[in-house]
Amino acid sequence: MVNKFIPDTMLHPQFKDFEKFFVGFDDQFNRMAKFHEDLTKNIPNYPPYNIKKNDENHYTIEIAVAGFGQQDIDIEMADGKLLVRGNVKSEEDQENFLFKGIANRAFTRSFVLNDEVVVNDAEMINGMLKIFLERLIPEHKQPKKIAVRQKSEKQLLAEENQ
Repeated sequence: MVNKFIPDTMLHPQFKDFEKFFVGFDDQFNRMAKFHEDLTKNIPNYPPYNIKKNDENHYTIEIAVAGFGQQDIDIEMADGKLLVRGNVKSEEDQENFLFKGIANRAFTRSFVLNDEVVVNDAEMINGMLKIFLERLIPEHKQPKKIAVRQKSEKQLLAEENQ
């Protein structure tokens, strides 16, 4: 039986049994499908970027932004998306280029972040914008052991008489 809440994108063969094991993930499936749909309509390839997993809970996004200054970069978190925008002000008195191969065009890069991922910091190092992310697991979502108790027969009999 197909779950009506899971979008067609998630019905691809590798996702065929997701609805059997994941309860309450409909909203996340829909967000992933919408992001996939938006991304594949207009796949940006500028500027190039890397995503590194430093350890279990720390990530770094590196974006090559040569030619952009700190004042030209805007980073914003909105509705679970990390938006990185770059916009270089065009100089009115253009230099006389014989060839201009270094792109200084405006860009927008977006990344969908898990609800538990926060942006800790961002810095510019040698033309590379580095955004440092951390996954913070709330106390109520951390693994915990559940003790299994065994009631004695005396307790059961006493409960029945009451």
